[in-house]
Amino acid sequence: MGMTKIDTERGPRPAVGQVLGRGRVRGALAMLGPAFIAAIAYVDPGNFSTNIGAGAEFGYALVWVVVLANLMAMPVQFLSAKIGVVTGKTLPEVCRERYPRPMRWGLWLQAEIVAMSTDLAEFVGAALGLYLLFGIPMMPAALITAVVAFALLGLQALGYRPFERAIAGLLLLIIAGFAYELLQIGPEPAQAISGLVPALPSGSAYLAVGIVGATVMPHVVYLHSALMSRRVACSNDDDRRRVLRFERWDVAVALGLAGMINLSMLLVAAKLFHDTGNTGISTIEDAHAGLATLAGGAAALVFAVALLASGISSSGVGTFAGQVVMAGFINFRIPLLLRRLITMVPALLVIALGMNTTDVLNFSQVVLSFGIPFALIPLVLVTRDRAVMGEFANPRWLTTVMTLIAILIVGLNCYLLYDQFVG
Repeated sequence: MGMTKIDTERGPRPAVGQVLGRGRVRGALAMLGPAFIAAIAYVDPGNFSTNIGAGAEFGYALVWVVVLANLMAMPVQFLSAKIGVVTGKTLPEVCRERYPRPMRWGLWLQAEIVAMSTDLAEFVGAALGLYLLFGIPMMPAALITAVVAFALLGLQALGYRPFERAIAGLLLLIIAGFAYELLQIGPEPAQAISGLVPALPSGSAYLAVGIVGATVMPHVVYLHSALMSRRVACSNDDDRRRVLRFERWDVAVALGLAGMINLSMLLVAAKLFHDTGNTGISTIEDAHAGLATLAGGAAALVFAVALLASGISSSGVGTFAGQVVMAGFINFRIPLLLRRLITMVPALLVIALGMNTTDVLNFSQVVLSFGIPFALIPLVLVTRDRAVMGEFANPRWLTTVMTLIAILIVGLNCYLLYDQFVG
């Protein structure tokens, strides 16, 4: 069953001039949004688990990892968006056209593993949020999460704006929650600044790699190109330049906000747990209980609401990304409901077996980190290729930066393997 179109292709695309002709403010706002959908994956339950675990156990020592991961994510997401704007295609579609069948099927299989790891974290996290808020047992909570996430995806039937607004609203809810936590608990600026000095304390490599995997998420690299590929109709290169100027701001603002959330998670955990000697906080449930004891019931409530919003929103985005990956790499599509049911299975098994959900969340983020190079390398190769990108091909300095990012992530992954099995 062949399929080349994706869910973003609902209805005719407005021309760039038509969108910007609505007025300076309305036109600018209408051009923003795709990066906010991508950003929700940067604050999913896996981020809660790795950032809070890192802050509780190692204090401020891994602040530099959070900051670096978010800085690396910005050019990655912008280049993905650029592929969509310039070619009118998704990154997986471009790979399907340019790479031999074994390579594109290999890329698809690893992308599906990454997507399943993502879904695992998001489902478990949202179920935890429902459990912490309402005491709903984990299995029914996971099923409720599936229904709500699918309803969220259904907003695409009304066009891309309702879906974007819903995701942006949930992102703002998460931002508000952690802003409240940070202001109530009080940051430690001097110690946070000291954490910007790169260091990996003994035993911290696993969480450091998890932080990177939870931030520079491979499936969102593919998704961002899809969000931009058919958003507006660009009739010439001037239109493309105008769209890309707005997308730079979109990426900077959305991922900047996501970075602030991730940093606040770690700072709250460091101040509340590590600085008070509660370094044994090892699960999200422990963190919720610790917040209630040390900061009050309101702080614990806000935490649980933010976790639920994170899980539900990122679960919808993850399913959407899975469709983009399958349609792009192998030109095949299955109904969203079936995909939703398939990707639920690992999370339901984890819950049914009573496994430690936080350990599972952390492991899923490490898997994501090992999947990043498989998305980054095609991204760099495509965006530097003038045959594909024309005059929008990356300058040499940007290709160098992206190559260094890929090398850094691969190096960190290799260090983790050494630390776990040799060191």
